Amino acid sequence: MTKPAPQPSGPGRPPAASRDILQDAAFELFLENGYAGTTVDQVARRAGVSRNTFFNYFDAKGDVFWVELDEAIEHFTATLAEMPADASPLRSVGDALVSIGDEFGPSRVPFALTQHDLIGSAHDLQASALGRFTTLGRVIRDFLVRGGVGAAAAQAAAYALLGAAVAATQVWAAAGTGRGELGPYLRAAVGPVVAGFAGASLSH
Repeated sequence: MTKPAPQPSGPGRPPAASRDILQDAAFELFLENGYAGTTVDQVARRAGVSRNTFFNYFDAKGDVFWVELDEAIEHFTATLAEMPADASPLRSVGDALVSIGDEFGPSRVPFALTQHDLIGSAHDLQASALGRFTTLGRVIRDFLVRGGVGAAAAQAAAYALLGAAVAATQVWAAAGTGRGELGPYLRAAVGPVVAGFAGASLSH
């Protein structure tokens, strides 16, 4: 549920300004005016901050949709870095992807997954999503290559694993209030991909 809009605490930047406050203000305006009908200036005013403060946290209006995803990517990258050096690189990636499920549950569902009518076909929003997907794919590919997987196989495995994770997340989001935790959905989708690639010859 969207939290109430923050109130300005006086002139200048309020001490409570943060990505979450700006995101909440943006989502309220998206619900009221639609994505295309909302400007950065309106979001900043609703949050009680300056336009410059908005751009301290986001590069573009579309980035407000991806706060949770950006946090999940940070969680994934940190988890991957902590995987044992002697573990299977494919299984390490699979386990790190499943661990993202720890971040989400019935009461925490990314806005972008449930409010498709507000997203529409906005090109800047699609570009920001694709950029994040590509970055995460590169992180996975490079990790697999360092683990001894051939470049082509690593690229294929990276996008197959990401595709499975995206599919699982979409099914979870569409399941409604009875969706439960995200982890089991990720495990069910990512596990077969890991097993399939693990059974193939992937070395250089």
